[in-house]
Formats: sequence, structure tokens, C-alpha cells
Amino acid sequence: MAKPKSRYKITEPNKKLDISKDSLNGIEYPVFCFKHLQSNSIQNCKDFEFFYSFLDRLRRLSELGWKEIRNTQRHGFGMEKISVDQIKPKLPYFVTPEVNHLMVFRAHGDNRTFLGIQKNKLFHIIFIESNFGDIYNH
Repeated sequence: MAKPKSRYKITEPNKKLDISKDSLNGIEYPVFCFKHLQSNSIQNCKDFEFFYSFLDRLRRLSELGWKEIRNTQRHGFGMEKISVDQIKPKLPYFVTPEVNHLMVFRAHGDNRTFLGIQKNKLFHIIFIESNFGDIYNH
């Protein structure tokens, strides 16, 4: 009996895909890292629509690129600085004493934010404000 033909094909992965640390040199868009995300940012949030909107915001920020982000107003897709003195939760151990501010992006249309540290193309997300005012007073 002959094997039926499938409409679907399994394709080989793109062999040219290079995600080595040197490959970040050629990109101009943000790469978001969640390694240092603090658990208090997400553990009590039941607003799944917020997280969907947040992920969509990350996608859209990546499409803009760093240059356009820097030229966009802070309440849109831009970012702003906030002093570490204004952060309510204790800063994690890896935020060293010479860090005097975190960068803030809007995570959602209602002004909830996410905060972190930018290092070159990489943006380390440390806090996500899943409830307005949890991380700092606006």
C-alpha cells in the first residue's frame, strides 16, 4: 500500500542563523533579556490581558530599533530614566552601587511600566509593573 502524500513538509533549519554574542554587533534593535526578572513582578498578577499587551509592546519596540526609541516620547514607545532611590522593592544584588538609575518603558497603554538596565543592544528587564504603582510612585 502506497504511503499518502502529506501537504506539509518539514524543512531544515536555516543554517545561516547565527546567535553568537558577536552577532549582536550588526543589529540596531533591542534584545530583551528576562534572566534578572524579579519574581515579585509577576507572581501576583492575574491580568493575562496585561501580559499579552506587554509582549506585543516588546515586539513593537523591537521593530522600531534603538534610534527611533530614543527619538520617541516617553509615554509612547520611548523610555525615560528613574532614580534607583524611587524604586520600592529592594534592588537585586547584581545592581551595583554605581548604578544610579534604571530605564523605564511603558508596558501597557494604562502607564504600567517595565524597568531595567540597557547594556549595548541588550535590555535586561528587572521589574515589570503588573499593578500600577507597585514598583515606584508615578
